[in-house]
Amino acid sequence: MRELTLDLGERSYPIRIAPALLAENDWPAFIAGNQACVVTNETIAPLYLERVLARLDGKRVSVVTLPDGEEHKTLSTLNQIFDRLLEDNHTRKTTLIALGGGVVGDMTGFAAACYQRGVPFIQLPTTLLSMVDSSVGGKTGVNHALGKNMIGAFYQPECVIIDTNTLATLPAREFAAGLAEVLKYGLIADLPFYNWLEANWDGLLARDTELLAEAILRSCENKARVVAEDEREGGRRAILNLGHTFGHAIETATGYGRWLHGEAVATGMLMAARLSADLGWIAEEEVERLAGLLKRAQLPLKPPADMSAEQFLGLMARDKKVLDGRLRLVLLRRLGEAIVTDEVDQAQVVGAIEALR
Repeated sequence: MRELTLDLGERSYPIRIAPALLAENDWPAFIAGNQACVVTNETIAPLYLERVLARLDGKRVSVVTLPDGEEHKTLSTLNQIFDRLLEDNHTRKTTLIALGGGVVGDMTGFAAACYQRGVPFIQLPTTLLSMVDSSVGGKTGVNHALGKNMIGAFYQPECVIIDTNTLATLPAREFAAGLAEVLKYGLIADLPFYNWLEANWDGLLARDTELLAEAILRSCENKARVVAEDEREGGRRAILNLGHTFGHAIETATGYGRWLHGEAVATGMLMAARLSADLGWIAEEEVERLAGLLKRAQLPLKPPADMSAEQFLGLMARDKKVLDGRLRLVLLRRLGEAIVTDEVDQAQVVGAIEALR
């Protein structure tokens, strides 16, 4: 088993990575009381709910099965969790358990942050994207029609248990979307990891179990390091959003669910790389290098054909990184080093968007 700790003082927690952890690890020890509520979705429940419930023998357990898909990451869906917690008389000693991908994890964490002003929760991520990104770091929340993840809270889990066996049932499109977030860590802060990913890309695409476990570990190490420095995104943590400002605009404009989050981030990272090259910070061949990796994973290289540069700018103006009316972007000073800047001319942003059409 690979294990690391996200160091946040009294809110520190372990991240464990290995096959068969849902059935074999001692993660139920993180449930302090005698109540628990498992939140999952219609796709994951038939695959993994039974083995999770088998580990909770002796607890009073409720189950909430949400509809699957980013389009359901809303306040109205969130109420289904609160309804069950109240109907089943869960107290502030209960523990919520997120069994699923990023949507389930974000919503369960937000529900835990809000229910009776805060109850513990556990992350059991089942998608590559949630394993390397959304389950780690305490960002929770829901979408709004006018912007992605604009309603939420920073709220840390008790532990993150990554059972790599669950990747065997992950559809190819979602697996590729997760690889986009893996690439991000190399681009923003770990050039040796980026080089390693490129060298092992074919094996990762083939889902080699050892390579995947190593990629997940190194992704989590990179995220844990950044979050430990800046838990609430007051500064450095914003580099984790490489490609996200462009990507969130795509998701919002197209209606949540048409593009997977990782797909939108892939195109957004390429836009950020294109803009970085236009500024003279990285070389043209480095943009092509990234495009080649994304293409081999069958990730999109172009924004939606029906989405104008004006739409991009309008939606990006609502991004959480906007400060005092100035758009802040995460760009690449060089491969392996990201920065946050508000000094990019709007015409250059438009140029990067148009260049990918």
